[in-house]
Amino acid sequence: MSANGESPSDEGAADQFISGETEGGPTVEFYGGRGMSAFPIVFFILWAIVQTALWRIGDTGGLIVGILVGLILGMFFVRGNWQSYANTIFEGMTQPVAVTAIVAWIWAGMFAQLLQDGGFVGGLVWLADTAGVGAALFPAITFVLAAVFTTGIGTGYGSSVAFVGLFFPAGVLLGANPVLLFGAILSGAIFGDNLAPVSDTTIVSAVTQDADIGGVVASRFKYVIVAAVIAFVGYVVAGGMMGGLEIGAEAQEIFLESSEALGLVHVISMLAVIGAAVAGRHIVEAISWGIVIAIVFNLVFGLASLGEIVMFNAPEDAPLAPPFESLPILTIVEDPDAVGVTGSLMDGVAGFLELSILVLLIIGAAQIMIRGGAFEVLLEWSIENLATNVRNAELTMVGTAALINAIITINTAAEVAIGPYISKIGERFNLNGYRRANILDGQTAAMGYIFPWSGGVLAAYGAMQQLPGDYEWFEQSMVVTPIDVVPYVFQGWLLVAVFVVAALTGFGREYVTDRETEEVARV
Repeated sequence: MSANGESPSDEGAADQFISGETEGGPTVEFYGGRGMSAFPIVFFILWAIVQTALWRIGDTGGLIVGILVGLILGMFFVRGNWQSYANTIFEGMTQPVAVTAIVAWIWAGMFAQLLQDGGFVGGLVWLADTAGVGAALFPAITFVLAAVFTTGIGTGYGSSVAFVGLFFPAGVLLGANPVLLFGAILSGAIFGDNLAPVSDTTIVSAVTQDADIGGVVASRFKYVIVAAVIAFVGYVVAGGMMGGLEIGAEAQEIFLESSEALGLVHVISMLAVIGAAVAGRHIVEAISWGIVIAIVFNLVFGLASLGEIVMFNAPEDAPLAPPFESLPILTIVEDPDAVGVTGSLMDGVAGFLELSILVLLIIGAAQIMIRGGAFEVLLEWSIENLATNVRNAELTMVGTAALINAIITINTAAEVAIGPYISKIGERFNLNGYRRANILDGQTAAMGYIFPWSGGVLAAYGAMQQLPGDYEWFEQSMVVTPIDVVPYVFQGWLLVAVFVVAALTGFGREYVTDRETEEVARV
């Protein structure tokens, strides 16, 4: 998820994510044993697969219904009082990891919408057209830029929201394949999520494995860059083989003619966010600076009016007196359905309300699985039956981390839950903290942006659903169904593959004795 933004050296900033421990909370007993506590989350995943893969419906509201039905049905398997079950749902929903994701989406949504309305997409189209960047190379270039941006700001969710809102329509208009382009954006988010020192997954993986953050980041670069180089080549090759959509020549020509270089002034807005994040500012503060600068640029350069940024649509019978009835952020409307608040800021927030509800419910269902014991049963079995030697131990770490992250779809929450078990397996074979943290975070970063029910995919898809309303030429048929992008998230699949190969061959393997104790101790 990568939405922290605190200074990596501040241990307190990391510890704020370690608040969902599996000990000390209520224990929920189920008919059929501990494994039945996984029923709500398994039911949701099956629902999501049927909805997205079989019926090809990428509707967030439908997924909300799926998790709600799973949670309700799960109550009927509870032994004794249902109160502990209900309390556990609330316990999960109030964990900081869930709120952190929501905050990142909302802030990033406002920022991306301001840049959209300020002509940044048009500036990108102008630049690509002027520089001769064709459809074939656009996905690969987008992957690199998304990777750099995410590494700078540390929030993969926020980056995917911004790039879908800005680079996706530009690439589609230029003729890039939309599914491949979507995969490139998610891949860039994975790269930065995995490598950024200010990423919350980086911090959590280091803290749970008793390793210092700087050493972890330095030691994991070799894994990330191998996957990234192959992924880049893959996007270049696939970009040349996969054609784009047929967009009306007239619409394309009109948009190209109206695109101008002035929109590129918002590159400064993006650099301001990166600079603030790299300087150790909280992600909310970093993106807030970007929002402020984007508003100033939109007003100063005439890219968007104050009314387009925020507009109060009041009913005609509103008791308004001068000078309030002539404010540039107020309109009087006759249609009662048009009454409300509109503009860039509101549009940026509104697109993520359903997703925020879904995330809270998923975290609640995951907490049921943890408190009910299914999570522990799975991991205990893998420790006892699979981790028989150091190679198998590392393969078990890769497999269990990937599986849990595929189930608990908010990556930081999954990492917090499985971190102690990764530590237990690694310590049994004397693997040092860097190696354990890298295996943990590699799977966490990858799996959070691959499957249709993953938090990163849902965040990006939520931003994409707003595009038909933002551009006249962008049709609903151009929206990519989440199930279609699964094979094209190259960085995710390759990162998992790199760690499988590393476990089999010993590439990068380090034991506690390979470094001085103080080097792998948490600072």
